[in-house]
Amino acid sequence: MKFFDVLVVGELNVDIILDKIQGFPVVGKEIIAKEMTMTLGSSSAIFASNLSSLGNKVGFLGKIGKDDFARTVINTLKEKKVDTENIIQSEEYQTGLTIVMNYDMDRANVTFPGAMEHLSLDEITDSQLQKAKHLHLSSVFLQTGLLSEISELFKRAKNLGLTTSMDPQWDPTEKWNLDLEELLPYMDVFMPNTEEFKHLTKCSDIQSGLDKVKSYANYIIIKDGENGAHLWDGEKLTTQPAFLNSNVIDCIGAGDSFDAGFISEYLKGGSMLHCLEFGNITGAINTTASGGTGAFKSLENVKKVAFDLFKYQL
Repeated sequence: MKFFDVLVVGELNVDIILDKIQGFPVVGKEIIAKEMTMTLGSSSAIFASNLSSLGNKVGFLGKIGKDDFARTVINTLKEKKVDTENIIQSEEYQTGLTIVMNYDMDRANVTFPGAMEHLSLDEITDSQLQKAKHLHLSSVFLQTGLLSEISELFKRAKNLGLTTSMDPQWDPTEKWNLDLEELLPYMDVFMPNTEEFKHLTKCSDIQSGLDKVKSYANYIIIKDGENGAHLWDGEKLTTQPAFLNSNVIDCIGAGDSFDAGFISEYLKGGSMLHCLEFGNITGAINTTASGGTGAFKSLENVKKVAFDLFKYQL
């Protein structure tokens, strides 16, 4: 029996988001931010929360501390109906924290990884994987305890009959040491953005990167901001235009919300082009409220925003 549609393995932290910042930080000087929000952070948690809001049964496996931030993480995930029984609480390490400095359509982040660096492969059991239909992992470069064994995790998941996906996210070290030839055969859907894909393939453009990996990759989804998203289906590259929001609140979690929309429809057996379009609409909906989960209060709210602002019927 499958308890979850998706088991998310990922990093967990809280975000402290600063808005209306007067200038850029300079060493030795102090600047002012006029607005501050503390919320559940981490790409994986945003993905899990919004996937749950779209009507899926979601479980989470990650590592946090035993502190006030940990309580915020657990309580917020539970409010989103994400199962937290597989989250490991460590006495040794603190819960991660990200300071997010918002500047219009972009941002700068400073992350204290804490416990997220110390989740290891031997803490992810076959019995946990077997409870899910699908495995999703995000932010692999922040989970250094898993990074060298990530291919083995996805190989185990595929051998147990799960479908799989991953959004690699940015590498803070900018080394981009991920063996795609070893990993991608076990990855049903690989979901980087344009810059991440070019860095991971060590190519200057999307097509060159695809030429490099197409012999061993399955589906590749490349998120491209206002340019929409691209789908490589093994034979050709297709682009789906973005849904553009004329009044962006912020873009935190837009890529994670795209992932949630895409995977939600993928699990239902939707065509890849439909999944791409659905990912674009959930990514756009994300930008209508602050933080990565603010626009996903309920499925009814998501449907309303989709129709009212984008004339899209969910």
